[in-house]
Amino acid sequence: MKQTRLAPLVGVAGCVLVLVSLAVPYGLVRTGPATAIGTYYGEGALNPLVGGIFALVTAIVLAAGRDERTDPPLAAGVGIALGGFTFAVTALWAVTVPQQVVFDMDAPAIITYHRWASAAVALVIPVASLWWSRTLGLL
Repeated sequence: MKQTRLAPLVGVAGCVLVLVSLAVPYGLVRTGPATAIGTYYGEGALNPLVGGIFALVTAIVLAAGRDERTDPPLAAGVGIALGGFTFAVTALWAVTVPQQVVFDMDAPAIITYHRWASAAVALVIPVASLWWSRTLGLL
């Protein structure tokens, strides 16, 4: 596989992982998942589902650039910008959500690491987009 096609594929995979990570609590919370997760996602400075929207749009742009339906340098730049926004929104939420909200949910203990894992996964998108920009000779 050519290097110029691998980097955007990793970016798209990162976008999918962000969307999956945002859906994970729905499978973990035992009682009142809609209310508990609504509180969990709503308590931080920003709702991480906004980052999910950015990740969805970024996946579409990166896939289009990978298949050359969009100008690859433009798609790489959009991936950097929207991936950065996705990471910023998710990280800001992870830092500002109160710990008591996390501990009050009826879920396995692994949920305490969910917000940090989501932020880490969101970092894959801008890193892969930067990698793609480098392989395209833009950096």
